[in-house]
Amino acid sequence: MTEPLPEDLWPDVKPDAARRLMAAAIDSFASRGYHATTTRDIANAAGMSPAALYVHFPSKAAVLSAISRSGHEQALEMVRDVVVNTPEPVEAIRLVTQKFVAWHAKRHRVARVVQYQLQALPEEDYRVVADLRRRTEQLVRDVISDGVRAGVFAVPDVRTAARAVLSLGIDVARWYTDGGKPAPVALGRQYADLVMSMLGAKIR
Repeated sequence: MTEPLPEDLWPDVKPDAARRLMAAAIDSFASRGYHATTTRDIANAAGMSPAALYVHFPSKAAVLSAISRSGHEQALEMVRDVVVNTPEPVEAIRLVTQKFVAWHAKRHRVARVVQYQLQALPEEDYRVVADLRRRTEQLVRDVISDGVRAGVFAVPDVRTAARAVLSLGIDVARWYTDGGKPAPVALGRQYADLVMSMLGAKIR
């Protein structure tokens, strides 16, 4: 049976049975892929009957959508919180990178589903997630633009730079494993140093 994921991952999902189903779906989607997973697989991993899934979710696609939407909402909130509370561009991008990378390492199974099963989302749900991704990227782009204007970043194209910063973190979920080295927080710091170099940061 799937072990329940920490409550801070989906704090608003109730009841616990729905969270268990999402945790079970994470395991199945991450290991088999969305299309190879059945609703029976998810229910069995959660220790429930196949019919129990439909009490909480109308379909397998709805489970994936809930997971993906929640993950992208958390990413947006994490980035927004840093940007709002860190007015200096260099420090803001450093912290965004550290937190974004650490989250994708610590929650690598969840992140692998959130980031790499997008094409399996129903069209309407994909549009919602795509908007969350655009808003997250826009926050990073705005900070880099501020840094360019302030003379602390030197990049030829801000849009490409913002996508590169986020892509570095997203890719962590593809290869990171439980007990991986370095640990998530340390990895975040290492990636932040790389991003500083990539953006031509001038530390004052």
